[in-house]
Amino acid sequence: MSETQQREVMNYDVAIVGAGPAGLAAAIHLKRRQPEYTVCVIEKGAEIGSHILSGAVIEPEPLDELVPGWRESPPPVLTAVREDRFYLFGRRRAWRLPVPPQAHNRGNYIVSLGALCAWLAPRAEALGVDLFPGFAAAKIHHRDDGGVGGVVIGDMGVGRDGRPRDTHMPGVVIAAKVTVLAEGCRGHLTKRLVEKYDLARRAAPQAYGIGLKELWQLPAGRGKPGRVEHSIGWPLDRGIYGGSFLYHLDGDRVAVGFVAGLDYQDPAFEPYEAFQQFKHHPRIHALLAGGEIVSAGARALVEGGYQSLPCTEMPGALLIGDAAGLLNVPKIKGTHQALRSGMLAALHLAERLDSSGFDTRLRASPIVAELKKVRNIRPGFYRGLWAGMLNGLWETATAGHSPWTLKIHADHEALRKLPAAGLAVSPRPPRDLPPRDRLAGVYFAATQHDEDQPVHLRILDPEICTTRCTTEYGNPCTRFCPAAVYEMIDDAAGRRLQINAANCVHCKTCDIKDPYQIIDWVTPEGGSGPQYRNL
Repeated sequence: MSETQQREVMNYDVAIVGAGPAGLAAAIHLKRRQPEYTVCVIEKGAEIGSHILSGAVIEPEPLDELVPGWRESPPPVLTAVREDRFYLFGRRRAWRLPVPPQAHNRGNYIVSLGALCAWLAPRAEALGVDLFPGFAAAKIHHRDDGGVGGVVIGDMGVGRDGRPRDTHMPGVVIAAKVTVLAEGCRGHLTKRLVEKYDLARRAAPQAYGIGLKELWQLPAGRGKPGRVEHSIGWPLDRGIYGGSFLYHLDGDRVAVGFVAGLDYQDPAFEPYEAFQQFKHHPRIHALLAGGEIVSAGARALVEGGYQSLPCTEMPGALLIGDAAGLLNVPKIKGTHQALRSGMLAALHLAERLDSSGFDTRLRASPIVAELKKVRNIRPGFYRGLWAGMLNGLWETATAGHSPWTLKIHADHEALRKLPAAGLAVSPRPPRDLPPRDRLAGVYFAATQHDEDQPVHLRILDPEICTTRCTTEYGNPCTRFCPAAVYEMIDDAAGRRLQINAANCVHCKTCDIKDPYQIIDWVTPEGGSGPQYRNL
């Protein structure tokens, strides 16, 4: 008996995986053009927006098109940008620099992307879109001809040993004529479909960064509503691409964040510790001291851009938003690209309920033209900070018309092996701002997983962890994970890897940075994971 025959089947014209800005824009735009289409959106987070984390400063033009008149009833977290600042940080000082052209934000808005998605969701429902939060699309449902025919929702109530519990409820099959993958960066299903259909055969490897963010409530009068600050430099060395952001909201709230490219080479580097170190810079410490963290989290982001763009269509399905890799790295923005790609997908499907032709349409659109213009800026930093900045000035001055396209490298291949002396970990300086460690950070992410469910972080060859990885790299998973999921234990039974899966905030860094590519992130039970508030 086939899986479809064993499970309940729900049929739709279009099934969208992921209730982020791309997925919701696709659903809203499509139902307006083809009200008779049946459309659903599947979201693994317990609530719409609970798994969404981004800076986020957004360009409003795509939102103007999607929700005309939205300013009359705006999202709950919204502050107009009034001022841009850009700094080079040293260990004790910060030098103000001219704002790069791509980072000018006048006319843009600081938002909580999670709150924005929660605000968009009722608009989709009002048009007849079926929203399914708390249900994880665990597998692809394939048609008889091998094409994508929808998704299979993960079973609920399965024990850690893989056996059904008393509460077991089998997931349904969401069968669809077209499936739209809007899972965001390093999507669980997208990763498998890119491999199955060889969608990246003409693309460079995707590049990634890890973004860490905290929302703080400052003492009264300390906030500067509408101020946007970015920085480069300390505590990152000149070989690591990245920097910080400070986005001042109203009510003396500030979003403070840190991004580090996952192409870093030092196996001792700890992105989370670098973020906490940045917060203790005299300039930042003075801002945050006396304040309180409201929420915190982490998420990988796509940085490959134009060179890493895979084919975005396959039989029965298409990719949009960060699932396709559409973030504009120099702008530090992807929401406008996500919204536009969702609306473009909707227009395509409204004209023809078929995925074929979408990739050509996307590549001929302003979405990809924007990526092509800045294609050489991010890879220019492979040669270091100063070379990257000089290259960025050139690419900006020439409007991206350089006659060359720089190469992108796979992040997991970048780590240097340990010297004969072994791992050299720098001592951690004292700090007094919360959270004190990564476990405390997990608390502020409010992440929740049923302890008695299968571990969703699969190690394909566990022996490598205790042998080669220990000697060659010093088990970097224990350092690049921002949630202390991975822990090496030495006890009477010997050395072993302990996976604290309940800590996971679904950032996907492990799936990306593991040098042996033996960590496979799969979706846990629906509704599990972080419960972000206004991130």
